Amino acid sequence: MKIKPYSSSILTLEGFFLMSMGMYFLFVRPPLLPEDLRYMQTTLDGVQEKLPRLADWLPKVFWVMGSYIFTAGLLVTFIALTSFRTRTPGTFSVVAIAGITSIGAMSMINFIIGSDFKWVLLSLTFPWVITLILYRLHK
Repeated sequence: MKIKPYSSSILTLEGFFLMSMGMYFLFVRPPLLPEDLRYMQTTLDGVQEKLPRLADWLPKVFWVMGSYIFTAGLLVTFIALTSFRTRTPGTFSVVAIAGITSIGAMSMINFIIGSDFKWVLLSLTFPWVITLILYRLHK
């Protein structure tokens, strides 16, 4: 009995995770989280006093960031459903690098800053790693 490769399905799920994260940054994320203020060692009043327009500017930054994260997830989903399934040469490398430079980097930075979401983000790297392992195991 031949084992069916699930790597493209898991990578598709990872794409949906990224698209969901992009939607969060686009529509839900507030300008400053409590962890942001902790990291900067300040209060919301202190930020508003010293940088009164920051709260107006940050949502625009997160709209751009959310759009890019959503787009990355859309592209990952497309790759999972096309070239990853057909094992197009170079796809493994592109997916590995994309994982490292997207959710991998975001997860690492969130550990560096002591984010409240660091473990959630780290957990989102596991489907990517599992995908790559399954891809290599399936010949």
